[in-house]
Amino acid sequence: MWIPAPFILITDVEDTLQMIVRAPVSVNPAKLKSHRQRWNVRPSEMSKKTLNPIRAIVDGMKLTPNPEKPMIALSIGDPTVFGNLPTDDTVLQAMKEAIDSHKYNGYAPSVGYQKSREAVSNFYSCPEAPLEGKDVILTSGCSQAIELAISVLCNPGDNILVPCPGFSLYKTLAVSMGIQVKHYNLLPEKSWEIDLQHLESLIDDKTACLIVNNPSNPCGSVFTKDHQHKILAVASRNCIPILADEIYGDMVFPGCDFQPLAPLSSDVPILSCGGLAKRWLVPGWRMGWILIHDRNDIFGTGIREGLVKLSQRILGPCTVVQGALESILNDTPPEFYQGTISFLKSNSEICFSELSTVPGLNPVMPTGAMYIMVGIEMEHFPDFQNDVEFTERLVTEQSVFCLPATAFEYPNFFRIVVTVPEEMMIEACIRIREFCARHYRPRSQDSHELDQ
Repeated sequence: MWIPAPFILITDVEDTLQMIVRAPVSVNPAKLKSHRQRWNVRPSEMSKKTLNPIRAIVDGMKLTPNPEKPMIALSIGDPTVFGNLPTDDTVLQAMKEAIDSHKYNGYAPSVGYQKSREAVSNFYSCPEAPLEGKDVILTSGCSQAIELAISVLCNPGDNILVPCPGFSLYKTLAVSMGIQVKHYNLLPEKSWEIDLQHLESLIDDKTACLIVNNPSNPCGSVFTKDHQHKILAVASRNCIPILADEIYGDMVFPGCDFQPLAPLSSDVPILSCGGLAKRWLVPGWRMGWILIHDRNDIFGTGIREGLVKLSQRILGPCTVVQGALESILNDTPPEFYQGTISFLKSNSEICFSELSTVPGLNPVMPTGAMYIMVGIEMEHFPDFQNDVEFTERLVTEQSVFCLPATAFEYPNFFRIVVTVPEEMMIEACIRIREFCARHYRPRSQDSHELDQ
């Protein structure tokens, strides 16, 4: 029976699908055009959530130095700024040889050359916390190591525990990823040890990571082995992995020992972040690493695979520095490290000694890293509302710039970087004393007691 085309019978679902697939599609060309009538390019939510507290505070300060006094910047955590702390010649020679070899001009694996990873693992491995090349991820500086560690451990809506005062990058990275930051207190009266009770009170079912920074930026403190055991106990009880920021590892003063966290742990999995920047005095070379300590296989393959995937976003750190890494780690003489530490300790002692006798200031003597924190008794400086105004006027009147500790979520302190030449440190302390003498006011009861 003949049936007109518009009335063809379809007797099978299969036939129906075939006809739909094969049928020509009529598309109105006008519908293919964009409905946008004007440009509307907006920044991403991630970019809008990204905020560096230090930059936000410093950019808002009115920093106009006294033209009669040369500027002394005690605010920059870059040991190379003044040229008085060069890296060792063996470090430079290793770089020259890596360049001259022409072996490191191409791409490396995103996690780093295997030989370079093994150089790091051999350098840091110990019987209590053994490492192999597969346990090392090379990164573009310690900052990227921290970023990768947070990214692999946390999801949006999770929270992380960070020290207060603490390095501002932790918050910058976490907030941009939709991760809540909870600050646990450090105690200046106990050389900046962690308030362990406060720390544990912050933990909930959304806590994904505990960040421990030792030696500390901005405090210059170094935890004892006993205190680190107590930190690990908190993490163990609550099954919280640790991100150990140890970029200042081994930069401790004579008489004080640096103990990496991982060898002290029997069960807590740890991602230890470090790099060349500070101990080898080459922050611009951007060479960092993550050491994966997971002897009980708590991380499993997931965290390791996650770190590999995340590292592929920028295809790894500078290959030339990777090529020089083995020689840098193995050939840098002990005298170089000792010279740096001796200088930092001497400058710290000068700063602490000078400022300890300044009414209204309370410096906390450091035992490592490159910083000293100084408390301000704001009630004795009524000309200023807070540490930001205090340090701002210090620039205006004395041309000395110290970083207000509000940048580290810790008001009424300021941080001094002790890497400046000794004569500049002495001069800066003299100016700070003059500034405080001009603005210090005894409280009324102090005046009454003096009168009696």
